[in-house]
Amino acid sequence: MRKSVGFITEEEKQTILNLFERKNGLIELMKILTPDNTTMYEKLVMDMGCTSTRFQKWWDDMSQKYQWESMPNGHWKIDFETNEIFLSDEPNS
Repeated sequence: MRKSVGFITEEEKQTILNLFERKNGLIELMKILTPDNTTMYEKLVMDMGCTSTRFQKWWDDMSQKYQWESMPNGHWKIDFETNEIFLSDEPNS
């Protein structure tokens, strides 16, 4: 199921887009960086934790601001082209 629950502003989209791209970049770095490089690996893990926290906080803040519909085992997705927010029960990818 996928249902439209609202829209966000262009500025709000830019914020989540930046976090989304950063998170994806860190995931890619994790695939190539080994724990042998302790300093770099620790920085990467810390950055991933901070970015993930900021990413989730954005969703929490926006859902509260706009009072988006929710459901058990559901999550919101964004269409970066239209700034539309969807409620989905499909696996998060």
